[in-house]
Amino acid sequence: MLKILLLIFFLVEGSLIVLGKGADTVFYNGNYSIKIDSIIIEGNKITDPEVISRELTFGIGDTLTNIIAEYNSNRIYSLGIFTWVSLVPYRVDNKNILLIIVSESWYIYPIPFVEFQDKDWTKFSYGLDFVIKNFRGENETLRAIAAFGYDPELVLEYAKPYIIRSESIYFDLEIYFQNAKNKSQKAYNLYGGEFYQKFVGGVIDLGKRFNLYNRLDIQAGYDYVDNPIFIRGISASHSRIDRQFSLGASYLFDTRDLAQFPAIGTYAYASFFFKGLGIDNIDYHIAYLDFRKYFIAVDDLRFKFRLATRMTSGKLVPYYNYSFFGYDERIRGYFNNEMEGDNLYFGSVEVNYPMLKDININLDFVPVIPQSLLTYRFAIYAELFSDTGTITNWGQALSIRNFYSGYGFGFVFLVLPYNLLRLEYAFNDLGQPQFILGLGISF
Repeated sequence: MLKILLLIFFLVEGSLIVLGKGADTVFYNGNYSIKIDSIIIEGNKITDPEVISRELTFGIGDTLTNIIAEYNSNRIYSLGIFTWVSLVPYRVDNKNILLIIVSESWYIYPIPFVEFQDKDWTKFSYGLDFVIKNFRGENETLRAIAAFGYDPELVLEYAKPYIIRSESIYFDLEIYFQNAKNKSQKAYNLYGGEFYQKFVGGVIDLGKRFNLYNRLDIQAGYDYVDNPIFIRGISASHSRIDRQFSLGASYLFDTRDLAQFPAIGTYAYASFFFKGLGIDNIDYHIAYLDFRKYFIAVDDLRFKFRLATRMTSGKLVPYYNYSFFGYDERIRGYFNNEMEGDNLYFGSVEVNYPMLKDININLDFVPVIPQSLLTYRFAIYAELFSDTGTITNWGQALSIRNFYSGYGFGFVFLVLPYNLLRLEYAFNDLGQPQFILGLGISF
């Protein structure tokens, strides 16, 4: 019965809706501002209610508006464990109640996959990605990835959002093995051709969530890097094999509404890592800064920009830990151009407008497949973008003339919570065009 009433509620416009003649229940819609007396969560068959309530920016006794409700709905959706989230405020018996309705996603994914490495459709790997999300209802993640083809790898991961709930302390452990093709042109020239490097290691992350928006992480790791021969620079140590410990810290400030495709908010990330710690003559550092801003300019027109830099320094930075364009970081317009060096600088501006606003699609008429795998949040956005970036080495002056730039337009297809597809057409600063087919958000 409640679902039927809610459907009626969403089909009617207005700020206050009375359901039925003489009914004592009224639903708020449109523009409203109310004080919340109670919060009820429904639809969480597995999920601990606290996982949801921890994401709210308000509590009982606080004021709720339609704008705040939309923002918090997206924050809950950003957890990545729900296919649908709705915040429904109503009044009954002179009390304002907020009903939070969620639809849980499928949690066990033994899924075969084909993945494109470094955003390059010619570098594909395949294998099995086994994920248990929301393990025990506390948003824990157990994951095992076995990938073959390009850069074969094995990854084991366990993430627990809270190991000490009262202090908001979380934990993440990752163990990996990878046989990766060399990315560095300098290493290619020194070796005299293509070669592979074996990476075996692990990372332990211990973090604290101070509040809804601020997190601090301390990380410790170990890397075993097996090179085919010893060449200074290809190896960081004085031998063919590098054995390096690492220690670092990162800080995150994140007020984005929807992490998968933000409309408003700020993302600021900073990290600094010590690599090698002087053992086996390995001693270098990696610093990373990333700032992103999202806001709605006019009506549904979305604007966002990003500034990022990655800097390396120390006794000897091995080529496999250089800063690169043409792999994870790319300049649209120079999407396939590979650049490397000590320091990377990148900037991007993007404008999006919805061609088809968010709609919920339910394919529950499909037999056999669980319903939680048949519910999606779908939208289509048109975009305009411009990227610029450069890479320098220490001692080299940073000059605007050395920046590579591109611009273009495209379309973004959202199929959340699973992925995004981007079709883009870019031009570089020489006017040369290129077509880009990408998965995931640009930033």
